[in-house]
Amino acid sequence: MDTEYAYGLLALLERAPMYGYQLRAEFERTTGATWPLNIGQVYTTLARLQRDGLVTEAAGAGETDEQGKVVYQLTEDGHTELARWFSTPITRDARPRDELAIKIALAVTTPDVDARAVIQAQRTATLRHL
Repeated sequence: MDTEYAYGLLALLERAPMYGYQLRAEFERTTGATWPLNIGQVYTTLARLQRDGLVTEAAGAGETDEQGKVVYQLTEDGHTELARWFSTPITRDARPRDELAIKIALAVTTPDVDARAVIQAQRTATLRHL
């Protein structure tokens, strides 16, 4: 699973429950469409997040909203994992340029995330590495 996509979707679901196409549109809007997200990647990632207990279907298993779309929301474990991701600096072996750009773009727009703290933690970790 691409970490950036998984945490990106978790961050978007922190804002509000959404269905797959909403998540794709919001991901691309939030990141300035610099990293296109295939809808297949969205649903594959959602399935893995659901399997791992980080998201659940908002309307209940197998149910849909009034438009027939499955809406996903974060679980408590999902909230906890997202907070851990935002507070943990990215390592050099984790494709830092891509994940860092996504993390900062999402930190700026995710409720209750201190974007300055995310950037400062990354800065401190990078300086230690140097």
